[in-house]
Amino acid sequence: MQPTQRTVCGVLTESLSTVLRTPVSLTVAGRTDAGVHADGQVAHVDLPADVEPDRLLRRYNRLLPVDVRVRGITEVPAEFDARFGALRRHYRYRVTTARYGADPLRARDTVAWPHALDLGAVNEASALLLGEHDFAAFCKRRDGATTVRALQELSWAPAPGEDGVLVAAVAADAFCHSMVRSLVGALLDVGRGRRAPDWPASLLSRDARAGEVVVAPAHGLSLIRVDYPDDADLAARAERTRRVRVRGQT
Repeated sequence: MQPTQRTVCGVLTESLSTVLRTPVSLTVAGRTDAGVHADGQVAHVDLPADVEPDRLLRRYNRLLPVDVRVRGITEVPAEFDARFGALRRHYRYRVTTARYGADPLRARDTVAWPHALDLGAVNEASALLLGEHDFAAFCKRRDGATTVRALQELSWAPAPGEDGVLVAAVAADAFCHSMVRSLVGALLDVGRGRRAPDWPASLLSRDARAGEVVVAPAHGLSLIRVDYPDDADLAARAERTRRVRVRGQT
């Protein structure tokens, strides 16, 4: 939530508080940059035991504005934590190289890129970034926050049935501020031939943000899914996630 700006979390919190006639506080799986979409965001909130999830879902969505929807409400174990219990977050980044730009019906979530992209070079560079590294070169520093992350998926493929659209699939246990958009920006430079495929991985040796990395536009990025462990492993996962990782340690 932001005190002076409209945010998804703010809208959800205000609407739910109105429905329940009592203040509530949401814990979300992760923050997204301004302008980034979330098709698969997850949040948890403590509610009275007599609340009926199906009835609440209908009342909640009737009150929400048209650009925010809650797709499901379900009861979870007391150990569930939307943020610290997550195993990984999945993002998709959409970019089109079509000469006419983005299709009007997808212009809100697809970046028009005015250069040809070498898909082989982009995927070669992406593979070199996989694994647990300090991604400080690709992150905007936050006080007290680690930049060590385990990047589990990073690959590009044409979107089926869409002319010129490429989709980057990105997954990690967590992401630091602007990390996905910075990775995409670096890879777009590789794809257009301005940088060699090994250039993004060479930046992993740095302990501060790389100024030559351009942050890709926010609207091409969407959080599409958050994975969680089985109920029996929720508490252990949350405890492990709370441990701050540093460079050179696992």
